[in-house]
Amino acid sequence: QVQLVESGGGLVQPGGSLRLSCAASGFTFSIYAMSWYRQAPGKERELVAAITNTGGDTNYADSMKGRFTISRDNAKNTVYLQMNSLRPEDTAGYCCSVLRRGLRYWGQGTQVTVSS
Repeated sequence: QVQLVESGGGLVQPGGSLRLSCAASGFTFSIYAMSWYRQAPGKERELVAAITNTGGDTNYADSMKGRFTISRDNAKNTVYLQMNSLRPEDTAGYCCSVLRRGLRYWGQGTQVTVSS
């Protein structure tokens, strides 16, 4: 079955960096686009970034452009989210996702807290 397992979250000071990873299994990773979402308490889930199956094209939410970078390693079945210049408003649970055969799958998420 499809499994998505995130890691790399934690507590970081404003202006700091984190790199999230999402290890995928149970499907042919290299043929599917992948995405990262986040959800802060009391807010709706929002798309952070997405990447095509080859990694040749990416897109970002406006507030993340220039600060976050999504990438993937198809040999390792892993998608990454490099987050730089973190702000307190980036505090949220981050999860990766794949839309496969009409169903969207989610990982369990990893918490990112930006605070001094």
